[in-house]
Amino acid sequence: MAMSRRFVVIDFETTGNSAAKGDRIIQIGAVVVEAGKITDRFSTFVQPGVPIPPFIEQLTGIKDEMVSDAPLFEEVAPKLLQMLEGAYFVAHNVMFDYSFLQGELDRCGYSPLSMPLIDTVELSRMLLLGADGYQLGMLAEYLGLEHENPHQADSDADVTAKLLMHLLDKLEGLPLLTLERLTPFLKKLQSSIEDIVSDMIAEKSAFLADEDTFDFYRKLALRKTKLASKKEQDGYISSHEEIESLDLQNDLKNHMAHYEVRESQQKMVQLVEEALNTNQHLVVEAGTGVGKSLGYLIPGVRFAKEQDRPLVVSTHTVQLQQQLLERDVPLLKKIMPFDFTATVLKGRNHYLCLRKFEHTLQDHHDDNYDMNFTKAQMIIWLTETELGDVEELSMASGGKLFWNTVKSDANSCLNHRCPWFSRCYYHKQRRAAHESDIVITNHALLFTDLKSDSQLLPGYKEAVLDEAHHIEDVVSDHYGKETDYFAFLKLLDRLSTTESDGMINTLAEMVDLLEVKDHEKHLSGWDRTFADVKNELDEMFKRIKSICLTKAKKSRSAELTKLTTRYTKDDVQSAAWEPVLEMGERARHFINDLTKPVKRLLKSVQNHEEHLTFKQKGFLVDLEGLLDDLQDESSELQHLLSCPLSQEVYWLEAESKGPRHAVKLHAKPVEIDQLLADDFFAKKNSVIMTSATMSVKNKFSYMMERLGLLDFGPINAQLPSPFEYEKQAKLMIPTDIPLINEVDQKTFVNRISSSLYDIAKVTKGRMLVLFTSYEMLRETHSAFKNLMKQEEFVLIAQGVDSGSRARLTKNFQRFDNSILFGTNSFWEGIDIPGDDLSCLVIIRLPFTPPDQPVMEAKSEKLKAAGGNPFYDLSLPQAIIRFKQGFGRLVRSSRDKGAVFVFDRRMIETRYGKSFVQSLPKLPVSIKPVEELVEELEEWMD
Repeated sequence: MAMSRRFVVIDFETTGNSAAKGDRIIQIGAVVVEAGKITDRFSTFVQPGVPIPPFIEQLTGIKDEMVSDAPLFEEVAPKLLQMLEGAYFVAHNVMFDYSFLQGELDRCGYSPLSMPLIDTVELSRMLLLGADGYQLGMLAEYLGLEHENPHQADSDADVTAKLLMHLLDKLEGLPLLTLERLTPFLKKLQSSIEDIVSDMIAEKSAFLADEDTFDFYRKLALRKTKLASKKEQDGYISSHEEIESLDLQNDLKNHMAHYEVRESQQKMVQLVEEALNTNQHLVVEAGTGVGKSLGYLIPGVRFAKEQDRPLVVSTHTVQLQQQLLERDVPLLKKIMPFDFTATVLKGRNHYLCLRKFEHTLQDHHDDNYDMNFTKAQMIIWLTETELGDVEELSMASGGKLFWNTVKSDANSCLNHRCPWFSRCYYHKQRRAAHESDIVITNHALLFTDLKSDSQLLPGYKEAVLDEAHHIEDVVSDHYGKETDYFAFLKLLDRLSTTESDGMINTLAEMVDLLEVKDHEKHLSGWDRTFADVKNELDEMFKRIKSICLTKAKKSRSAELTKLTTRYTKDDVQSAAWEPVLEMGERARHFINDLTKPVKRLLKSVQNHEEHLTFKQKGFLVDLEGLLDDLQDESSELQHLLSCPLSQEVYWLEAESKGPRHAVKLHAKPVEIDQLLADDFFAKKNSVIMTSATMSVKNKFSYMMERLGLLDFGPINAQLPSPFEYEKQAKLMIPTDIPLINEVDQKTFVNRISSSLYDIAKVTKGRMLVLFTSYEMLRETHSAFKNLMKQEEFVLIAQGVDSGSRARLTKNFQRFDNSILFGTNSFWEGIDIPGDDLSCLVIIRLPFTPPDQPVMEAKSEKLKAAGGNPFYDLSLPQAIIRFKQGFGRLVRSSRDKGAVFVFDRRMIETRYGKSFVQSLPKLPVSIKPVEELVEELEEWMD
């Protein structure tokens, strides 16, 4: 049994990363675990014979004088080796400590070690899927383990030992079947846990444990889930027992710390109620802190109950979806006098397809480490997940590739013919949504549903669109098209006869077995056609890329790494494009020649349906789905090559470096107002659109025009934020920072870096810096790093540090002195209340570049209609984004903070004051940086 073994948990503090390069150990922590208990501890400082670098001293708190009288490594080695005799070597990131030890032993003339290793990072990633991160400190916090002195070897080894015990317990608690399914995937792990698991299996087989919390099916153990149906809920109280919103709000006080009854929120409840009851659309701007989610949920859930039909609530970000489900819905359930159901429904490819996953477990011999690891992780995940939603997993990039082969999708779904149908995560979620009062979804799925004639969401007549300022972009993306060489390559490679797992080979074997008549003639010449398709596409995309590079050279964008160039129907009819169109036409014919015979063959195989195994049936559906995908891709390409629609904009995008055929073709509708008016607003009784940024200079006309709402005469309202911006915030605009076009980029970056550094010293970090360009973010990040003293601030930069937005934000909150550098996606949708954020810096006003293709096309259209593209489009768009950025700062009535805008256009141009007018009233200071920093220091105290 695992617990009869000896584990020695080791942590070294060292002067650097490599023993071979002369780095040395300065502290050893070792903890022995036996039979589930800590039985021995050993720790000591070690005299390294080299000075400790300042960075390490800062990190560990270990100074030269603490180690000057300590024993040398040679003196402690015998004690350490004696402890390790016959044990497992365990560490958090085991290869670091193990190879360091090997290096030191080698230096002192010992022979190399050979022992089984366990890496607690690897096991944590496999077994603790809910953790935010896998650094030791994060895991200790997640499991509630005491961690006295992080980065001191004795304390780290102690926490790692407790973590190990937790992990072994968790492993032992898995059902027998899960452990058996894991076994083939353990060989390729770094951690040697095969023997441990096989002992657990032997023990569990001897005493059959009670495992009724699991659902065992087709050799997999799933978590049991129960679907509550509407029938089981308490009755709904009829409307004559009117629920007073104010009573509800007083009720909220009992359930929420810091809850304040807000006038704006009450007003919002009334407006939403009115819009729903009178079948009107509503556009409502609710300032930060109004509590808009409860403002629409309270009347919304009541209405859904009264009408007995679902209300759809759509958000732009996954974060807001989670927040509605985890924070707002449970709160409402406590205060509403009746019960209701709410379900989150995401796009189909967020969910795992159990049929595909089951197949992939059968072939594992050629798996690389990532794929093998992800399969092991997912076998364990099935015992915990209720939703099968990919957001619950933290996957390495190799794992993401694997996910693409096992995610649910419509083209390869067996529906009722699938043995997993009743357990299918996606279908279960869809059924739950059809039974729910509130369906929480995202804009992308909402408009996919609209485009596919309402196949996905339950039929609805009322909807709330939160974060509604994104609607235009989302709809435009959804009705757009794009393709590139790799989109075809990905599909073709799965068919290929040269790949060992190519689907055509599998089909040929199946046809042989079933003795289908004349099958050879269907596939004769298939390989030649396959090669032709690839050649045509390869040549065609190379040709398109060279057109893109030639056009871009003529424009100023040539020095950028990403080149974007528009093309029109006239371009496509010019001589340069002629060969491209010919190749495209040939490729289309070849693709038809590829798919037709295979489809005919599929038909004849399906006539033998009664002889097919479940795996074979699944394979045929996957193959048919793949052929449909290839045909779809081919028609997208034809569309993009012919530019058929005058109301679309077409453009090419290429990396100036990169492979010779790496170019993407794009198309998007220029305007979506008519489309939304006809297909959405005209067909729904009531649509509530809300966000903190819907108005420009206190008017809604810009938003209403863009979204096609003008003819509907919706109710409009602006609900002010309850915060006292005059006391809680300050706007600071430096007069001595150059405009970007007055100096070269390097001078500009150095100037803003030194100003940021001066501000950061006053705010002690805790700042969010927003950039409009990614390149400038990177350059400023490295210039800032050179200014600061070792580890003075923790810099977290989007795109420089890996991780999702949510993870970067969490890291920002973990460190007191952190500074977060973000680009466009950070302009909104992150919520950092309290002292974590006390300063926001906006480097440049967030205008969209005028030559960005969609922007350019919209401007042309406006100009032609007699409008002014700058004042009617660029400016309102920038103001809305600017308000979003500003909204990051004050998130509660206890926050206090300053906003710096490093862009003098705000004070020197005619339009600059429109930005100030769009903000709540607050004090504005306009001075040189140095004076602003002094003022900030006084104000912060």
